Order: sequence, then C-alpha cells, then structure tokens
Amino acid sequence: MKILFLGDIVGKPARKIIKEQLGSLRKELDAGCVIANGENAAGGSSITLDTAQELFDCGIDVLTSGDHIFKKREAREALSRFDILRPLNYGPDAPGRGFLIKKIQGYRIGVLNLLGRVFLPPMDNPFQAVARVLPEVRKNTDILIVDMHAEATSEKLAMGYYLAGKATAVIGTHTHIPTADERIIKDHTAYITDAGMTGSFNSVLGREKEAIIEHFVSNLPVRFTVAQNDVRIQGVLIDADPRTGSASRICRIEKKRNGTEPV
Repeated sequence: MKILFLGDIVGKPARKIIKEQLGSLRKELDAGCVIANGENAAGGSSITLDTAQELFDCGIDVLTSGDHIFKKREAREALSRFDILRPLNYGPDAPGRGFLIKKIQGYRIGVLNLLGRVFLPPMDNPFQAVARVLPEVRKNTDILIVDMHAEATSEKLAMGYYLAGKATAVIGTHTHIPTADERIIKDHTAYITDAGMTGSFNSVLGREKEAIIEHFVSNLPVRFTVAQNDVRIQGVLIDADPRTGSASRICRIEKKRNGTEPV
C-alpha cells in the first residue's frame, strides 16, 4: 500500500493547490492513503472547522498537527469532529487525541502525532509518551505512521531510531524545509527528517519574505502574512507492506502546478 504524506499545509494558497491537485496526484502516485500536517492550515496557524472540512473534502484521510494547533479557539471543536490529531505528549488533559486507527482499503492504518521539546514549549517527554501507547497501537494496526513534529534534527532522528522496527514510518515535520536524508532503518521503518511544506516556495517558510527580513533586520515585531506565489505540494510517498508493517521505499515528492517531480 502506498501512503502519501504531505508536509505542513500553510494557509489558503496551500489549501487551494490541494483542492486543485490532490485528486490527480493521488491517482498518479496510486496512493491508498493521504496524511497531511494541518497545523498551519488556517491563516498560517492552527485550524478551523471550515478549513478542516475543506481539506477532508479534498481527499485527505488524516490530519496531524503540532505546536500551533490550539492557537485558534475553533481547533478544539475541529479535533472532536474530524480525524485530526494533536500531539500525544500534550498530556492527558489536552482536548483531542494523539493517535487514531482508521480502516482504509481493508487495512488498519495507525497514525500517531508527537511533538519535540528541543527549542519548543515544554511538553511531556515524547519518547516516554509513545512508549506507553505503542504496544496497544501496534497490536491493533497493520501500518503505523508517526509524525514527529520537532525543531531539532537530532531529536527527530533519535525518534526515527527509537521506533525503528516498530513503526512503518517516522516522518519529521515543522521546519518546512524538505531534507535529503530519506532512508529505511533496520529494513523496516521509513524515515525523513522533514517532509517539507505545502505552500509558497517564494517565501520564508510560507510567509512573505519581506516581513521576515524586516523582523530579522530590525528585531521589531512584524505581522507575518501568508505568501501567495509559486505554491507547491511537498511530501513523501511510502511503500508499506500491511502484512509485516514494514516500509520498503520512501521517496520525496514535489508537485508544482505544471507537474510532479520525484526528488
């Protein structure tokens, strides 16, 4: 089974290209399941009921998130209504859930969301959090995809090795820049440090570059507006075997409006 994972969706331009292109991309890649990180989907930060509905209407099966998920009040209701995850290690008192199991094409697809702690707000330990639920999740899934939403590359890679042989894939998100370190660990677990971003390539992490530059030059607060130009879909395609729960291949994908390129 082929799993398509899309990097962080940033604002309306990203939602628009997903609406235009995801159907044909899914068919082109023969993807049986689409997972995407949606924590920047609504105006570049968090998610709302309308933006969630829009993305699921486009054919996304599960949305993951990260440190920005609760920045809009509606996000709590969206988490309760849709197959949207918040990071598992937010702790037991946070609304929503950190993993789910969804039957797709007859297979039990588990999706689990974690949040790193290096250079990010304090959270529960993601390694301990995943260890607590992993036996239950593995017992009830044929394929397990983990979104490790983190700033530090070392923390993401450590999680990849920690879950090697246990998860089908560990996909890094959050930094919006695709990395070139895709691999299969222990002949089982697909890994990449960052899947990239669905949003404006002519930007700084999906935001208008002039405002970001002004902030870095002046050190003053500046409003960061979602960029509109050269919008692309970035992510990875994973070949997964539901019989063993292992991955045999991971390939970076970038889709512009005029075509798809395996990277």
